[in-house]
Amino acid sequence: MNLHQFRYAQEAARHNLNLTEAAKALHTSQPGVSKAIIELEEELGIDIFARHGKRLKRVTEPGQHVLKSIDIIMREISNLKRIGEQFSAQDSGTLSIATTHTQARYVLPEPVAKLRHTYPKVNLSMHQGTPDQVARMLIEEVAEIGMATESLSNYDELVTLPCYEWQHMLVLPAEHPLAKRAKLTLEDIASEPLITYHPTFTGRTRIDQAFDKRKLTPRIALEAIDSDVIKTYVRLGMGLGIAAEMSVRDLSHEAPAGSPPGELVVRPLGHLFGVNVSRVAFKRGVYLRNFVYEFAELLNPQLDRAAINRALSAHGKN
Repeated sequence: MNLHQFRYAQEAARHNLNLTEAAKALHTSQPGVSKAIIELEEELGIDIFARHGKRLKRVTEPGQHVLKSIDIIMREISNLKRIGEQFSAQDSGTLSIATTHTQARYVLPEPVAKLRHTYPKVNLSMHQGTPDQVARMLIEEVAEIGMATESLSNYDELVTLPCYEWQHMLVLPAEHPLAKRAKLTLEDIASEPLITYHPTFTGRTRIDQAFDKRKLTPRIALEAIDSDVIKTYVRLGMGLGIAAEMSVRDLSHEAPAGSPPGELVVRPLGHLFGVNVSRVAFKRGVYLRNFVYEFAELLNPQLDRAAINRALSAHGKN
C-alpha cells in the first residue's frame, strides 16, 4: 500500500463517492482512481466501499475505520511538511486564512498588516466563503486558521476558541422616526422593511430566532452577505438595515450638524438579538507554524500559544 492509494480513497470519500469529481480534484483519470482503490482493498483484504456495478454506493463499516486511519496518516504527513518548512525557513512560507466577507473586510485588515510587517517574507492567502465553507476549508487543509461567527463549533474535526463579541446594529436615516427612540422594540423593527444578512451569515440565525420567539414575521426586503451592500440599499430608501457592529463603525449615533438628507445613523440591538461570538478555528491535530500562533494572538491577545495548544490537545468539542 502507498500514499498514492490513500489519497485516492480519501478524495473519493470527500467527493461523495463520485470518482469523476475525485479524479478532477486529483488531476488524474477516473479509471486510475478506481484502480488504485481496488488495489488498496485487495491488499487490505476488505471492501472500503460497497459498489453497484462500477459505481461506489456507500462506505462499508471496515471502510469507515480505514478512512479514519488514512485521514490521520495524511494529516501527519502534512504536519511533517510543515515541521520541515518551520525549521528550514522560520520566517517565510504561506499563511492561508479562511473567513467570511465581514471578517475579511472589517476585522482582519489590521492583524494581517501587522503580521506582514513582522514577517515580510510570509505570503498571505485569504479564502472567503460561508461559515460552513470556512469549516470545510480547514478540514481539507486548504487553510490553517479560520474565522467566522456561525457553524465552526459544529464540526468535531475542528478546535474553536472565542475571539471577540459583537452585537447587531440598526442602520437607518437620521430623519427616520425610529432614530428618535431611546430604546427600540422588536415590534418597532418588524413593521419596517428590513435589509440584512443571508440566513447563513453574520449572526442572522439570532435575528430570526428573536422574531420567531415573539411570533413576529419581519418584512425582509433584501438579503445580502456584504455589510456595505446593506448600507448602500438603506441609503437608497429600500428599508432599514441590520448589520454587524464592526461593519458600521463609520456611522455615529447622531448625524453631525449640517448633514445632508439621508445621512445614516445606528442604534444598538443587542438587547433584542443578544451577543454574538466570532470564533477562530484550527483543524484538530495539525502542526501550527510560529506565524500562525502569532497571527491568532494579533486577533486577540488571549489566543496565545499556550491557550491554543491546550485547546488542540483537549478531547471533544471546544
